[in-house]
Amino acid sequence: MLEQKLKQFGLKVDALLKGKDLTREETTEMFREVLLDEQPDLQQGAFLAAITAKMMTPEELAGAWEAIYEYDTVKVKPEVNGPLVDNCGTGMDTLKTFNISTAASLIAAADGVYLAKHGARAITSRCGVVDILEELGVDVDCDMEIVKKSIESAGIGIFNGNSPKVHPTALFRILSKIRFGTILNMAGSLANPAAPSYGVRGVYSPELIIPVIETMKEIGYERAIVFHGLNHNGALGMDEVSILGQTKVAELLPDGEIESYNLFPEDFDIVDAREEELLCSFERSEEAFHFIRILGGHSKGSRRDIVCLNTAPILYMMGKSKSWEDGFQRANEIIDGGVVIDKLKEWVRTQNAAPEKGEEKLEKLIDRAIE
Repeated sequence: MLEQKLKQFGLKVDALLKGKDLTREETTEMFREVLLDEQPDLQQGAFLAAITAKMMTPEELAGAWEAIYEYDTVKVKPEVNGPLVDNCGTGMDTLKTFNISTAASLIAAADGVYLAKHGARAITSRCGVVDILEELGVDVDCDMEIVKKSIESAGIGIFNGNSPKVHPTALFRILSKIRFGTILNMAGSLANPAAPSYGVRGVYSPELIIPVIETMKEIGYERAIVFHGLNHNGALGMDEVSILGQTKVAELLPDGEIESYNLFPEDFDIVDAREEELLCSFERSEEAFHFIRILGGHSKGSRRDIVCLNTAPILYMMGKSKSWEDGFQRANEIIDGGVVIDKLKEWVRTQNAAPEKGEEKLEKLIDRAIE
């Protein structure tokens, strides 16, 4: 019986290596066996590599998500007066920028949008969402109930995708052992414990835009925006809306239709953006310093521009602005209104098992950043 199970799994891996697609049901079952450790490590690794190399289909991504969500995700249901939004990037892109989506999420939260973030530590970059928030004083290893209450009271919270408190069965085990991106990273990021129905998501390759947004539609998202941005000459890409070059976008509309379009920095009167200003530094303390400078209104230039531009799709999707352009301007106004740092303080205070410790850490960073 065991040998037959190993052979069946191996035959499906062989099919993937030959470029054949799996059904959603087949993918769910194979990932169930991986998550529950029912296959040897070598078979698990071969499967992850094969399905990632082939280029996953929406059905395969939905199947992977279903397995992770059903078998390895602790679920919560925040009680909020409005829709929940997840805003994140996949990472694994070729242009290693600072953590833009987290700053954008805070601006949106300061404007009354409820954010249920779900992210992880850096894999191929220098500073992931969990890394930067830990540096700022947010308790990224707290119990799920604390995250839930933070979303309810502060309007924002982060579920740590690397934590066994969030994914107790297998994601932590697998992701801690590999140092390359797989379909698990993509599907895992969609397995948000709060099950938001609205999502803004950057992907590391333009070829992933349509598969990812079709998957989001398949698994129940009502509205979604997925994008990939390019640098000046198009040689490097980012899981962000770009102020350097073209951004390719797909939008899931309320009627279920998917619309594709392109955006350019000139659409927002952004000129002379500097690529080097967007790169992540090697020191997390330095990243936290710049993060606070931007959100406190003390930093101008390319970093602020790209943060505001990546806030725009959230505000537009949630009806806080009538267009991307209007959302970009509104994000700038929110920063200038001085409320974003207050929102960060509230987040640190509410998502913390030891609030005083987190608040002290943040205050020291703020004092340094605005002195």
